[in-house]
Amino acid sequence: MASDKQNVLIIEDVESLLRMYVSFLARDELKVDTATTGTAALAALKSSVPDVVVLDINLPDVYGLDILRDIKRQQMPTEVVVITSNGSVNLAVSAMREGAFDFIVKPFTADRLRITVKNALERRSLKKVVETLQDEFGHNEFCGFVGRSPAMQAVYRIIQNAAASKATVFITGESGTGKEVCAEALHKLSNRAKGPFVALNCAAIPHDLIESELFGHVKGAFTGATTDRQGAALRANGGTLFLDEIGELRIDFQAKLLRFIQSGEVQRVGEEKTRPVDVRIICATNRDPRAEVAAGRFREDLFYRLHVIPIELPALRARDDDVLLLATHFLSRYAAEDGKTFTGIDVDVEEAMLRHAWPGNVRELQNVIRQIVVLTTGPRVTSAMLPQEFHAKGQLDVAAAEACPAPVDPFALAGSGNTDLKIKPLEDVITAAVHSAIEQCQGSIPRAAAALKISPSTIYRRLQSKQSG
Repeated sequence: MASDKQNVLIIEDVESLLRMYVSFLARDELKVDTATTGTAALAALKSSVPDVVVLDINLPDVYGLDILRDIKRQQMPTEVVVITSNGSVNLAVSAMREGAFDFIVKPFTADRLRITVKNALERRSLKKVVETLQDEFGHNEFCGFVGRSPAMQAVYRIIQNAAASKATVFITGESGTGKEVCAEALHKLSNRAKGPFVALNCAAIPHDLIESELFGHVKGAFTGATTDRQGAALRANGGTLFLDEIGELRIDFQAKLLRFIQSGEVQRVGEEKTRPVDVRIICATNRDPRAEVAAGRFREDLFYRLHVIPIELPALRARDDDVLLLATHFLSRYAAEDGKTFTGIDVDVEEAMLRHAWPGNVRELQNVIRQIVVLTTGPRVTSAMLPQEFHAKGQLDVAAAEACPAPVDPFALAGSGNTDLKIKPLEDVITAAVHSAIEQCQGSIPRAAAALKISPSTIYRRLQSKQSG
């Protein structure tokens, strides 16, 4: 029977130290394996991947960082804690950039090792939960979407549940978040998948032509109508009609759209008879539809007809580390299209991407990666390849994080206007907690984020907003 204990592999070439480290972890409910050489460690990792690896950098036969690189290259599901005896900041930074969870400098106490291993085990347990959720949706991709963040997992669930229905879906989200991708996913997963998917961008059609584009017209109906024309609704018969940017429709035409949705019949411009149409309606807008109704720009009765199943697509800045997953995806795709060889993205570029607000969302990221692939040759994406706006904003780096003011007691000073109570505003408390975590983690924002149980991008955005303010 397999053991339920979490497994730790300690790699240390000095026997006396190895025994001491094992004794440090003896009081914890762990299964501890050991290796005294790099060769033995690699063999052990090939046989069974532990939850945590405690790795001494200075081994007699293999450089410790090479083992770390091998673990990350093979994407082994384990966290690595690096041990170094020289206390070199550069070595520690290199280890963290290669993907180490944390580092410890010799000599260290039993508590230091136990706490670090405990944190690494908790990180691994959390990743297992996330990986389990990802398995429900085909790992990191879903029907044209790329993303594994909780925000996107929620979107995937709604799409899966709503796809089989004929109910109207109302998609909202900023420009560039993937509203048409969402509509196509709903169509592909529905029982109408073999039927047509017709998309109509309401913002791209002149107001006086929208009725003809949607419902069609007969020859001679108006100047320029030289032939009969089927509109988008008739072309979508038996399938899905996607009305993008529906908020751009004029209020007078909205009444005709409502009548079409209620009756299920189309009347072409210049024609007296009506034609039955079987379509599923999906619509989208980058505006707040309720605000549009309140302002009188969108009919309330039409809104409630369309707003049966709402799907709100999150902005890229709210999707945690999905930006890195998407960047890698686009880099591979565009490099293949252009015959370029790119092997990856430098760590400082990843940090810059996490800090960037991405006002244009996924579409902006696509353009950035496409520009890099077209104008440069690689093999890795470096900070020099990023567009000017990434450099002009003076974005923060780890060095800037280390220069953050010393943490203060959140409750040490009275809040503004509260002369009798020692209460600080919540925003100041949060800021102090973030600075304290960064300082205790020696300037490592990823480690500080893990300790605070938030995404690194959340800290980067907070520091960026404070600096710009």
